[in-house]
Amino acid sequence: MVTTQAQPLALLGAAGSPYTRKMLALLRYRRIPYAIHWGSHRTPPAGFPEPKVKLLPTFYFPKDDGYEAVTDSTPIIRRLEGDHAGRSVLPGDPVTRFLGDLIEDYADEWLTKAMFHFRWAHPADIENAGPMLVFWNSPVIPDEIAGRASAEISKRQIDRLYVVGSNATTAATIEQSYERAIDALDTVIAQQGYVLGTRPSAADFAIYGQLTQLAIIEPTSAAITQKHSRRVRAWLDRVEDLSGLEPDTAVWTPRDQLKAMLSPLLGEIGRVYVPFLLANARATMTGLPQFETEIDGRPWAQPTFPYQAKCLGWLRETYGELSHDDRTALDDVLAGTGCERLFGEV
Repeated sequence: MVTTQAQPLALLGAAGSPYTRKMLALLRYRRIPYAIHWGSHRTPPAGFPEPKVKLLPTFYFPKDDGYEAVTDSTPIIRRLEGDHAGRSVLPGDPVTRFLGDLIEDYADEWLTKAMFHFRWAHPADIENAGPMLVFWNSPVIPDEIAGRASAEISKRQIDRLYVVGSNATTAATIEQSYERAIDALDTVIAQQGYVLGTRPSAADFAIYGQLTQLAIIEPTSAAITQKHSRRVRAWLDRVEDLSGLEPDTAVWTPRDQLKAMLSPLLGEIGRVYVPFLLANARATMTGLPQFETEIDGRPWAQPTFPYQAKCLGWLRETYGELSHDDRTALDDVLAGTGCERLFGEV
């Protein structure tokens, strides 16, 4: 049911959070009034409840007796589609929509590995990120206190690089994958402006969110981005605020053009993200706390992530709900990209 919102939708976020930036750009495009509270996920703004899991951004949806605190950008986007009419970011065609779901998931769950890696694996990026995280939280913190806080944050985050699989062995896999992703994105937007057509989708905002850090904030990956594609770098500044764009409902990529348009990007997803998803799912099923696999010809090891096993489950569930004709059409788009393995392996 579409609702009329009397007050702006409140959310807690941080400028250094790619998911916060993803959702702010989406809210602007969809012209949904919002009020952001800049801060840390550890301390909700006064008058608002804590979510079950503290993540950024946290949305505070009004209810009869106060607010409901909700996290996880992907289901929030789907909830907003039901609450607010018009300017949808989800294609109506089931095949196109599935591809959007897959690309959004890749951005949220794989590109974020690159974001975390570049932020904390290189000296210049560490020197940049520590103070930024402090001042993003509060610009009035005295320099001496900010310096100590920056050092503490940096050490904590560097010590956690293993969580996303970042180490000396996997660095080349992560960094080369990022370069190829920029090249693939350049190819797509050069032809139609956005990933799934001449209007933005949830996949665009997911990519944008990660690249607000990778292509702008982190010195090493920002230089890589500019070297590979000034088009992509410029695209980010446009996607930041698309509130003036008037989308035509007929400008999603036609089904018969999806394979040619998306093959480079889908090939990258199949090359790195699919083997990760499958290995992580197998480890989750068998109760292993960590797993080892091979990605792009190199060893990969990291702790098991039950949430990302759920991501694979959701993709498979959506695939299973497609009609026979839609599934056949999707299989044709995915054939040869490596993404077809999502539905044929455990």
